[in-house]
Amino acid sequence: MRVRNIKGIENEIKKIAGDKLILKPEDYRGRWYKIFGNNNPIFIEIGCGRGQFITELSRMNKDINYIAIEKIKEVLYKTALKLDNDNNLRLLLTDGKLLTEIFDENEIDGIYLNFSDPWPKKRHHKRRLTSNEFLNQYERVLKKNGRINFKTDNLILFEYSLNTLAKKWNLENISLNYIHSKEIIDIETEYETKFRKKGKLIYRLEAVNIKEGEQK
Repeated sequence: MRVRNIKGIENEIKKIAGDKLILKPEDYRGRWYKIFGNNNPIFIEIGCGRGQFITELSRMNKDINYIAIEKIKEVLYKTALKLDNDNNLRLLLTDGKLLTEIFDENEIDGIYLNFSDPWPKKRHHKRRLTSNEFLNQYERVLKKNGRINFKTDNLILFEYSLNTLAKKWNLENISLNYIHSKEIIDIETEYETKFRKKGKLIYRLEAVNIKEGEQK
């Protein structure tokens, strides 16, 4: 995602988000319950974009804690603007590749990957959020039977993700034309809304963390 660099935007995020912006997330590795003041399940979104998905989802599920991760400060600013009295939502201005520095093993209940950058060039495939480099981190921080919820409009990325995930994860609810239903609690992202208006197909899957050494 290319965005215009805005001088001083990080300070603006701090002003808007207040204590909902966690400046040194590595300090809370293994102790995120202290940030939220409870032991409720923790779900994270890597690459939260403008925040429509994570802010609305957090308001629907007050008994779940959410963490929005975004490395582009000009984009996280858009999420900060959507904050309300969201006591179960925190923002991190950091890179998703640092997950194991931020979260302890078995600390996270679920991960959302929504319309991630497909990184189409082969030399960039390691940057995909479903590459083995990232999946190894997800496996560590997720609890047993924790889930990755993955959505994309890019068929090549979806097929790639099916192949990488199938090696060690149980795959469920695979859809090549995902339509919202009452069975799955879900919110459209800004990208999804735009893509649906253009008639593009949405691909979705869930991957269950069975933990290394256990049978599928």
